[in-house]
Amino acid sequence: MRKWAALGVLALALLLIAVDATVLALAIPALGRDLGPSPAEVLWIGDIYSFVLGGLLVTMGTLGDRIGRKKLLLTGAAGFGVASLLAAFAPSAGWLIVARALLGVAGATIMPSTLSIIRNLFTDPVERTRAVAVWAAMATAGAALGPLVGGILLEHFWWGSVFVINLPVMALLLVSGAWWLPESRDPDPGPFDLVSALLSAVGVVPLVYAIKEVALVGPTWTALVAGLVGVAGVWLFVRRQQSSAHPMIDVALFRRPAFSGAVGASMIAIFALTGLVFFLSQYFQNVLGHSPLEAGLRELPLGIAGMLVVVVIGRVVRWLGLGRAIALGLLASAAGLAIVGFSAAYGAIAVALVIVGAGVGLALTLTTDAVVSAVPADKAGAASAVSETAYELGAALGIAVLGTVLSAWARAGTFTEAMQGTALVAAGLLVVASFVAYRLVPEHREAAEPAVERR
Repeated sequence: MRKWAALGVLALALLLIAVDATVLALAIPALGRDLGPSPAEVLWIGDIYSFVLGGLLVTMGTLGDRIGRKKLLLTGAAGFGVASLLAAFAPSAGWLIVARALLGVAGATIMPSTLSIIRNLFTDPVERTRAVAVWAAMATAGAALGPLVGGILLEHFWWGSVFVINLPVMALLLVSGAWWLPESRDPDPGPFDLVSALLSAVGVVPLVYAIKEVALVGPTWTALVAGLVGVAGVWLFVRRQQSSAHPMIDVALFRRPAFSGAVGASMIAIFALTGLVFFLSQYFQNVLGHSPLEAGLRELPLGIAGMLVVVVIGRVVRWLGLGRAIALGLLASAAGLAIVGFSAAYGAIAVALVIVGAGVGLALTLTTDAVVSAVPADKAGAASAVSETAYELGAALGIAVLGTVLSAWARAGTFTEAMQGTALVAAGLLVVASFVAYRLVPEHREAAEPAVERR
């Protein structure tokens, strides 16, 4: 019973992080009137959170393995509350940018800690799959609930309320987490590698920046330089891990087709989910004229389906096996997007949202479970960081790639036609990802090995 109560605490933390990633978008007009940010400051207010979060996931996941995952999570929760307070009452745009960066730091301490604690709490594979399903449902639901929560708050309160809402949740997390969560750490972590930590940030942050730059303004020299810096940072990080006696991430894991296939499938699932939310939010508000709250309500079937799929995941895996179940989830998501591609009526879109939510929920649960199960429990933080970095990159790519396709298509026709065409493009990518997952991910979960031989 205690471990399931602990799971509830962890699910609450992740839900808030996921909501916080999308809730601010609706508040930009209101805070723009109050703070008067420049166009560049508006971009930084929106993006700095994901830049910092993505850049620090690997470092924080490894740090949790060393100092204790519970300790890191509760420290991050306290920091998240303080940063939320600073953001809510920011007197200037610069202040808000700094507060959003601090939220990213705190979020990076919480996300890998939640998943690595689950890996250590649930040693039975069947129970762990159920627990990861709850975790994935919170990630899926949070992405869909962000606009709804933001819409409700902004209809009744000032823009800072989207940050104030974090405070009671984090207070509850601190109290319940101190009571219910167990402590765990790597008993032999080795020295902390500061150079690797810096290289991981140098690799991820410029890549995310380049992707978002292309999505917003198209290919630019800035995006090209940032992309090259990011690729160089990733290459140097990988080389250092290969030669280190105590690597932050055992990159030899990526030579396992099952591991790399699961990471790739996870990225594509989130790619489709965030892309769908991105263009449907615009369609509901800019084409159909709905308010942010009305648009959020219309997207709610996505999050509900993502949560309800938890009850059938075990049976699906027993019936099909791991790889085929992941492939089915991706294929179902493709079918949902194809429905949007052929009908813009809300009845059809609602059905599509249910199918995509269930499909992404299934695929994300099983790919995440496959990644964290591929390493020993004492290395869970690093594996969790890999899974969540894939999540962040998938989210950035979904908005960038599908947003670029949508914008290019809309210039040649109506927005509705562009949205439907973009949905079909995303569906095609998911079909390819489904086939790859079917071929690469085995029927049964791979057992974690104490170590993987490195070249």
